[in-house]
Amino acid sequence: MPIDWSVLVEYKDYFIRGFWTTIELTTVAVLVGLVIGLTLGMMRLSRSRWLVIPAQVYVDIFRGTPLLLQILAVHFAVIPTICEELLGVKPPDAIVSGFVALSLNAGAYIAEIFRGGIQSIEKGQMEAARSLGMTYGQAMRHVILPQAFKRMLPPLGNEFIALLKDSSLVTIIAVNDITYAAFTTAKNTFERWAPYIASAALYFILTYVLSRIVFFLENRYRTDRQEG
Repeated sequence: MPIDWSVLVEYKDYFIRGFWTTIELTTVAVLVGLVIGLTLGMMRLSRSRWLVIPAQVYVDIFRGTPLLLQILAVHFAVIPTICEELLGVKPPDAIVSGFVALSLNAGAYIAEIFRGGIQSIEKGQMEAARSLGMTYGQAMRHVILPQAFKRMLPPLGNEFIALLKDSSLVTIIAVNDITYAAFTTAKNTFERWAPYIASAALYFILTYVLSRIVFFLENRYRTDRQEG
């Protein structure tokens, strides 16, 4: 049976909206995840058990449970409970649940990347910075983090690419991303091949572009380090 590519023209608006929704989901999750990850990473490096233990529990929970389950829990339990029972308002659209779940999940993985990157810097770097009169925060911001970021860039890039592909799981709560567009098109037209080939092509384009950006940044920082 030949592939009916005409369904892509008929449902192009779904794919266009899904393409931008996927980009929005990934971008927000990356930005919020970076903030959460840096905070948790610093907490895990703290000498205070009151900071280390909550951060460790958070990381273990979100790394040790399926992302799909987290999305369902956030959408059907966490957000409705907060909105309806605590705030007395109507829960927001499903895409907000997608933002929250992806961001929380990304934060756990990014926290480990930050922790590993910071710990990879020789302790003498911090001691030298403190001996020059810098506070702990200044030394971390101006000396440790810039060096650690160069080492963290490859795993961060891999995490961002994985997050982009994992964002397809929000289809389960009816967020109109690329996968949802393909599913809706296939369901309404009974054409199976064209929608899923198109969605795979869109994901490939996004991941390829993101991987090239990460590769460019890696080469740039490597060149700067060699010149320095």
